[in-house]
Amino acid sequence: MRWLLPLMLLAAPVMAADKTEEEAGDVAEVDKDSSGPLRDRVRPVSGHLFLMKGRFEISPSFGFSIKDAFFSKYTPELLLSFHFAETVGIVLRGGYAISAVSNAAQICETGTTGVRGCVPPTTEQLQTGGAYGQMGLLADLDLEWAPIYGKLALISEGFAHFNMYGMIGPSFVMYGPSSTFTVGGNVGLGFRFFFNKFLCLRAELRDVIYSEQRQGTLVAIGGESSVRNQLMLELGFSIFLPTDFTE
Repeated sequence: MRWLLPLMLLAAPVMAADKTEEEAGDVAEVDKDSSGPLRDRVRPVSGHLFLMKGRFEISPSFGFSIKDAFFSKYTPELLLSFHFAETVGIVLRGGYAISAVSNAAQICETGTTGVRGCVPPTTEQLQTGGAYGQMGLLADLDLEWAPIYGKLALISEGFAHFNMYGMIGPSFVMYGPSSTFTVGGNVGLGFRFFFNKFLCLRAELRDVIYSEQRQGTLVAIGGESSVRNQLMLELGFSIFLPTDFTE
């Protein structure tokens, strides 16, 4: 019996170590996850699909105006950019606004029977009355800043890469039936959604700000002027040159 007590004291640490290993589980299973099926199911997200520094961007686009009282504008455009850095670039844009009578414009009159009715005006009626908002040639020279690059998780376990950018610069506008020239400014916010290393979809909202002198045969020479805030929504496809980059 004298040797039983020392033997139990020696066996106690061994049993405690075995219990600790059982509670911790098999450490080898943790190592397997670094190269096993779990790693394939949960993929790391890092790096950029798309880089812009030192590249040209060419973007045929189409824009249309928002909240027009008299004339709606539909504008085919071409945009040319050069990106000095990953977040900074310069943009030259040119287009021609095709003006059509807005659905919001109405002429309401009371007929001989006393019934009041409203009909859409013609372009000639709006021009004669000196309505604001008819535009022609448009050109902008903007500084672009793109501070945000992100990724959206998709249902197919993939990611949509995008960046968000702001822009500001002078605008050159021809307006009215006599194509009067004026200088204004514009500010905008846009997104690019990248398909691969050289193609992307571009969506942009801009506010074109300029002063317009009221025109028309019913308006006296030297008539009133108005500061216009023309909201334009623009969609386009961009191609970047060169088509590849070194990351």
